[in-house]
Amino acid sequence: MERRVWPVQVLLMNDNHVCGMIDYYETKSLPITRVMVLEAYRKVKSNKGSGGIDGMQWDDLEKDRQRLLYKLWNRLSSGSYFPPAVKEVEITKKDGGIRKLGIPTLLDRIAQEVIKCHLERIVEPQFHDSSYGYRPGRGCHDAVEKVLDNANYHDWVIDLDIKQFFDTIDHALLMKAVRHYCKDRWVLMYVTRWLKAGILNQDGVYIDRVTGTPQGGVISPLLANIFLHVVFDKWMENNHPEKPFVRYADDIVVHCKTEQQARFVTAKIRKRFADCMLSVHREKTRIVNLHGITVVKYPRSFDFLGFTFKPNWTMTSKGYHQLWVASFISQKSLSKILDRLRSFNLHKRRKSIEEIARLLNPFLRGVCSYYCKIWYGHMYRFWIALNQRLLKWLRWEKGLYMKAGIRYLQVKYKENPKLFYHWKWVHP
Repeated sequence: MERRVWPVQVLLMNDNHVCGMIDYYETKSLPITRVMVLEAYRKVKSNKGSGGIDGMQWDDLEKDRQRLLYKLWNRLSSGSYFPPAVKEVEITKKDGGIRKLGIPTLLDRIAQEVIKCHLERIVEPQFHDSSYGYRPGRGCHDAVEKVLDNANYHDWVIDLDIKQFFDTIDHALLMKAVRHYCKDRWVLMYVTRWLKAGILNQDGVYIDRVTGTPQGGVISPLLANIFLHVVFDKWMENNHPEKPFVRYADDIVVHCKTEQQARFVTAKIRKRFADCMLSVHREKTRIVNLHGITVVKYPRSFDFLGFTFKPNWTMTSKGYHQLWVASFISQKSLSKILDRLRSFNLHKRRKSIEEIARLLNPFLRGVCSYYCKIWYGHMYRFWIALNQRLLKWLRWEKGLYMKAGIRYLQVKYKENPKLFYHWKWVHP
């Protein structure tokens, strides 16, 4: 007789556990099962995040995984789990500022993933079609393509920047938004506890958090999406349905037909955000004139998700030029990429070209996968800088100057067109 293996047994056998007589769908006072904790553990582990204030790393968790996950499930399912404070980490932003992240402990990440998965199933179908950030099946390129589509039929753009969004979300308003879509008291209880969990700063000082949800938490992006869905997405749908917009987390672009519309809607959005305890950054929020006619001078381009959008003359299939909005790699993104390229110090490496390719290819794969997916012609400045670095390496390693170096790379390309990852787009 053929033995039947149930899905839960497969799940546990893959984790080298022995099923025995354990009921992995057992619940206590709250409907949280051990399977939910195991699935959350797998998802969090795949992201390979760092540890929090307790110093626990993944190797430490793996040594006593079964006991630690059982203890976490026991506390979650009984309602006795209280999250520890998050560890504050500062990272440098592209514009030179500082962004503060709140890093939870590994076990707290798993707990957040359990609640996030349950809450996401409820709210995801409610989200607006123009929201793209941190949503399953949607990504940056979908948002970029939608901005391009909108921009070619709307002359004006409102480039919105919310000042310190994640740090200034009002807890009462956020919980009101969550409560509107989710009636489960245990979810609301744990979300409230995570919002109230304090911060341990880099000096070791504990700080109570009265506003905001820390960047770095597993559930924070979902909570931010819920909040902005109510504050902005639904408000735009109800009050300005004829104005298309694209939102990726707190990065927002609104499209308008005329200058008057852009100025009017900007004023309304400022008031809406002020009513919801948010503020629009005065310097970074701009009205952009892509291809409209006006007496007042406005910016002609804007940045969004690492790309710069600006008008560009394009040859049509009928042979004449037409002004279309196109996406280019932004100057900030290009500077960051070139800094990373310079950090390899290729000309100082006495290695074969195959070893140089193995060194560069992970970096090239990341750059090309993101910036060349829609089109690659805008990357010419990066191609030039990359070729200059390779030719400089050839001059130091093999004594070949420009023409001889180019011929050498052409021979290598004929021998192995896949040697360098970027050769599928441009080659010697």
